[in-house]
Amino acid sequence: MTTDLPEHVQRNRAEWDNWAADFAERAPGQWAASQITWGELHIPEADIQALPASLDGLDVIELGCGTAYVSSWLARRGAKPVGIDNSPKQIETALAMQARFGIEFPLLLGNAEELPFDDASFDLAVSEYGASIWCDPYKWIPEAARVLRPGGQLVYLVNSLLMALCSSPDDLSDTPLGNCLQRPLFGMHRFAWTDDDAVEFPIPHGEMIRVLREAGFEIEQLIELPDPAGKGIHSPRIPADWTRQWPAEEIWVARKR
Repeated sequence: MTTDLPEHVQRNRAEWDNWAADFAERAPGQWAASQITWGELHIPEADIQALPASLDGLDVIELGCGTAYVSSWLARRGAKPVGIDNSPKQIETALAMQARFGIEFPLLLGNAEELPFDDASFDLAVSEYGASIWCDPYKWIPEAARVLRPGGQLVYLVNSLLMALCSSPDDLSDTPLGNCLQRPLFGMHRFAWTDDDAVEFPIPHGEMIRVLREAGFEIEQLIELPDPAGKGIHSPRIPADWTRQWPAEEIWVARKR
């Protein structure tokens, strides 16, 4: 294990390497998808409109790209993406997908809390279940602001605040969500599950607004993703009757001043 990385970055690298085989199985279908969708509910971007109307020619950084399917979608629409991820195994899968689908863009192994890019290098920063969840927002959001050009957008998906509050600190990672609050809102920052070594970083909405504004962003949208078909997320942790009533995922859209 690389010892010069922060402790939570080391832990998340190890866990995502462990999970890589499962995500490699999903990757071909995700790369082959004809439309951009968001999250485990696969809500079409056409319905959400979180991304810029035109992606043509935009320099994009995907923060925590995993198998880089999001970057592949953006590349097919004219963007010039760069993917960075903390997991060597996930990068291996992304490279294999590039060879399989004939879509190439730079992929880097690295920590989104310390980006290896110059200031004002990108027009758009995107994270779907990447740095937005697994990196410390007090570090990765200012870094995203640093590498964005003035007027550039930050678009990222996270687990919803309600989902975080309805899970118990003693839960296993697949324990079904409850229908009442089980965690305190105040002081929320770092979650670690009892059955794996991964570390997540949810924070309250008010604190997220403060962090974004202090980093130089103006908030344009907070989209709480619905479950219009009532299908639920294919996870024992998130029952379908839960997502019919409350959002399990949310997207933040902000623009750099």
